Amino acid sequence: MKKRITLLFFLITAVVFSQETTTSFSLQDAIDYALENNRTAKNAARDIKAAKLQKWETTATGLPQINASVDYQNWLKQQVSLLPASLLSDATRNELGLGVNDQFPAVFGTKQSTTAYATLTQKLFDGSYLVGLQSAKVFLEISKNAKEKTDLEVRKAVINAYGNVLLTEETIAVLNRNIAVLEKNIFEITKIYENGLEEEESVEQLQITLSGVQSQLQNTLRLKKLAYQMFNITVGLEVNTPTTLTDNLEGLANFNTVISLLDADENVENNVDYKIAVNDKTSKELLLKLEKSKALPTLDAFINGGYAAYNEKFHFTNSDQKWFGSSLFGVSLNIPIFSSGMRSASTQRAKVNLEKAQDDLTETQQQLKLQIAAAKSDYQFAIEDYENKKSNLNLAERIEQKNQIKFFEGISSSFDLRQAQTQLYTAQQELLQAMLDVINKKAELETVLNEIPKN
Repeated sequence: MKKRITLLFFLITAVVFSQETTTSFSLQDAIDYALENNRTAKNAARDIKAAKLQKWETTATGLPQINASVDYQNWLKQQVSLLPASLLSDATRNELGLGVNDQFPAVFGTKQSTTAYATLTQKLFDGSYLVGLQSAKVFLEISKNAKEKTDLEVRKAVINAYGNVLLTEETIAVLNRNIAVLEKNIFEITKIYENGLEEEESVEQLQITLSGVQSQLQNTLRLKKLAYQMFNITVGLEVNTPTTLTDNLEGLANFNTVISLLDADENVENNVDYKIAVNDKTSKELLLKLEKSKALPTLDAFINGGYAAYNEKFHFTNSDQKWFGSSLFGVSLNIPIFSSGMRSASTQRAKVNLEKAQDDLTETQQQLKLQIAAAKSDYQFAIEDYENKKSNLNLAERIEQKNQIKFFEGISSSFDLRQAQTQLYTAQQELLQAMLDVINKKAELETVLNEIPKN
């Protein structure tokens, strides 16, 4: 009994310990983990595997095929055929009471039979098969491009989710610092008010400011939980897994400020959306070839061989049962001649779809050029805005400090101090958002350029 209790204790301890284990991620660790464990990324990898199998499946249809069959037949009531009585001898006819012009019933064959055959078939020529081989190769390429696009989108989603978590963490830290300063100010101004050297309104103004900051803190704490849950889902963890992020927002913003990226080549052919549009055009070309190939003849060959046995009773497993062998070779040529315009209509429809795919490719090319230009502009603005927000925060901090000194010296009002504090808090949030924008806009530009840093 003691052994069972001890074992149970260790099992419970192990489970609790495993549940409390926290997973730590740098941004790059999170990206690498997500590319392996994100559910969408895993399904995209499975699509590639399925495309490879489909490619072989298509190839195998043109290789030799062997099929075997075993049939057993038992006539519960055999068929009867009527034969002219003239086939019988005179004595037999007289015995049966039949005239020369009469007919008599006859049964052919045995009541039971068994046959076993194997057939080998081989395509000799089929235009649609040749097109199918090309299509399978293109389908594999489409799956690979889809995986590449999925990985790019997963990477961008991880960066966004990681940045949102850091934003909430930094916001909470800033709000706590602001609350500490406000509480200190309220304590000091309350003492001054109690000594009759300050109006009650001054205390109330600061209390209003403190209440607003505390409310914002509570909301941010709730958003923090949601941000971590979203991050876990994005990287492929269970939603409530304890996680810790090792990077900080300012460090990532500085690391992702890469001015040289603004001069990157605008080669749309590197973009995965362009590759997908090319795949679509190629597939439409193959569909046109497929429709044309349907007007070509097909040629197939086959050879089979087997054995058959006959008996009135089921004696097929006996060693003395006689089996009769047979074999057959043949070639089948199928020539399409007239389809009432069906093949012509299908071919024309495939041509129309190809023309659409060509225009879609041109449109994609132009749209991508515009996206690259817009992404570069957004990234450049994010960098400039980040520098501007840093300067603004420094100014807001100096203004707030001056107003604090003036307020406690009785030179300015509590309303002026509250305005300066509100301006400071706005500058703090704008700087944090500017940091996040630098990180996210760089990820968007890298995605559209398909220039992902190699580690």
